[in-house]
Amino acid sequence: MEDIHNGKLALKVRRLHVAYGSDPALTDINLDIPQKRIMAIIGPSGCGKSTFIRCLNRMNDLIPTAKVAGQVLYHGEDIYAEGVDPVEVRRHIGMVFQKPNPFPKSIRENVAYGARINGFRGDMDDLVQHCLEQAALWEEVEDKLDQSGLALSGGQQQRLCIARALAVEPDVILMDEPCSALDPNATFKIEELMRELSGRYTIVIVTHNMQQAARVSHMTAMMMLTDDRKSGTIIEVGETNTIFTRPKDKRTEDYVTGRFG
Repeated sequence: MEDIHNGKLALKVRRLHVAYGSDPALTDINLDIPQKRIMAIIGPSGCGKSTFIRCLNRMNDLIPTAKVAGQVLYHGEDIYAEGVDPVEVRRHIGMVFQKPNPFPKSIRENVAYGARINGFRGDMDDLVQHCLEQAALWEEVEDKLDQSGLALSGGQQQRLCIARALAVEPDVILMDEPCSALDPNATFKIEELMRELSGRYTIVIVTHNMQQAARVSHMTAMMMLTDDRKSGTIIEVGETNTIFTRPKDKRTEDYVTGRFG
């Protein structure tokens, strides 16, 4: 892996707390996410990984009971500051979900839709081709762009969703278990794609697959439930190779070696 210590951060999370109503979900999260690298978020089920990643582009705003406190700094600007438009945040910080969710539209329109509503004025055909090429899907679909995106295989649908995310020219791509619904061959293609995209984008991936985290990420953050088991927090962050071979926290070692979780 390339040297990750270039000093430039895409996101800086400080003292982040999240609750759903009166139930705490995340407690005192602090994390630095470097630019143009892949950060894996790992940890046992129920420790708040998806809640955390949804904080990074204000997706939790869509949940009426969610309350977020603390700071998420995107290139130094707090995305939770008063007057910040969450829709604009999500244009810069895109998301790919666990289950592929293409629109019930053509392959072409799936890619073009977001760019169009964001005011894209260039050559749309060129943009569609470029995004599908970046998502390693162009050669498979170039002769069927007018067919429904729903007709593609699961792995192709997920790459289409990645192309759709790229079309609005984001800086950061969040991926919440992007391969959990895919077969091994499709998973391999998505992992290859992530490695390719990390030269141009910052990627944050939530995964339960330890082998996947070890294969694709430059850095890894380990999440666990707090001692009272009511909310999640980050217990250790480091270069992926270090987290998987020489973790400092015994709980991290137990988790990555399969002793629990």
